[in-house]
Amino acid sequence: MRASILGAAFLAAFALGAHAQTQGPIRIGEINSYKAQAAFLEPYRKGMDLAVQEINAAGGVNGRKLEVVTRDDGGNPGDAVRNAEELLSREKVDFLVGGFLSNIGVALTDFAKQNKVFFLASEPLTNKIVWDGGNRYTFRLRPSTYMQVKMLIPEAVAAKKKRWALVYPNYEYGQSAVATFKELLKARQPDVEFVSDQATPLGKIDAGVVTQAISDAKPDAIFNVLFGADLAKFVREGETRDLFKDKTVVSLLTGEPEYIDPLKAEAPVGWYVTGYPWYAIKTPEHDKFLAAYQKQYNDYPRIGSIVGYTAIQAVAAGVKKAGSTDTNAMINAFEGLEFMSPFGKVMFRKQDHQSTLGAYVGKTAVKDGKGVMVDFSYKDGSDFQPTDEEVKKLRPAD
Repeated sequence: MRASILGAAFLAAFALGAHAQTQGPIRIGEINSYKAQAAFLEPYRKGMDLAVQEINAAGGVNGRKLEVVTRDDGGNPGDAVRNAEELLSREKVDFLVGGFLSNIGVALTDFAKQNKVFFLASEPLTNKIVWDGGNRYTFRLRPSTYMQVKMLIPEAVAAKKKRWALVYPNYEYGQSAVATFKELLKARQPDVEFVSDQATPLGKIDAGVVTQAISDAKPDAIFNVLFGADLAKFVREGETRDLFKDKTVVSLLTGEPEYIDPLKAEAPVGWYVTGYPWYAIKTPEHDKFLAAYQKQYNDYPRIGSIVGYTAIQAVAAGVKKAGSTDTNAMINAFEGLEFMSPFGKVMFRKQDHQSTLGAYVGKTAVKDGKGVMVDFSYKDGSDFQPTDEEVKKLRPAD
């Protein structure tokens, strides 16, 4: 009798394994601006690949291996949508992940809604992804512009500056960040004035003109949202003209290695920033990630590495909980989903599909000829979310 029971159990397990194999791999359709935003997305791809390797080496998810099928959107929302259509129709992917630029994230969010397909927006930061443009098919991993700006507001308020200049890339991300900064700072400091509003074309800043315009407005503080080559040009021109002397500067993303490292000894000093001081984070989960990343690539991680790695970890946790890649099952699994990231435990909120992944906030400095973050602390994303009542006002009913 015992032998027959064991035999039946073996056959059942064999059948289950065979069924998992016949299902084939879990195909993840991933879309991003790899050529247009290489500084962020090359490390992002490495982070994704590392997570896929680790998960597959451990047996995959529910007995199925992960397979990522990538497409480059060229920094164009229309191309991103066409890539999404191709990934679903021709490549037969199970769901979609990705997005860097916020305008592309918005386009993919709308595509997910129209086509009723699960989409994890890994990077785009605009508030629209989960609020006025949000939908039941879309979830977002990185802390939004609202969350990151709110993390910096205490420093802006503490500076007690009245006249603020604003400089930002003139597209969805920059517009969203500046609108949030104005709203949150005005609520805490009603007498604040915004004396210069410099909206620059993405990737095409005329740093001399922008710097002079800000200087002419005579602000005593600056809120900066520029990144990449635009940031580097602005910093160098501003230093040349003493723009930052005796001024408080609050800046999104400037502490991220992708953007501060290229400046080397020219990195700004004393700016309040969000970023990623990988070299000084001492937690078990980050130590484990850092060791694996450096062993695999003989290189240090960037924030893109964290986002790519964590996006795959989130997908794996969601599929495991859902028990399948069915869209509705994935949505139900992701609402309230908890999993571990290199930054600690993360949860996707049910009310707006925003994750609680946080960010590091600190000050910029130059050490050994390199830009670094000092006096930093980790801000848990759950502490910088709008209330449920605010979400109800901001987010349309699904």
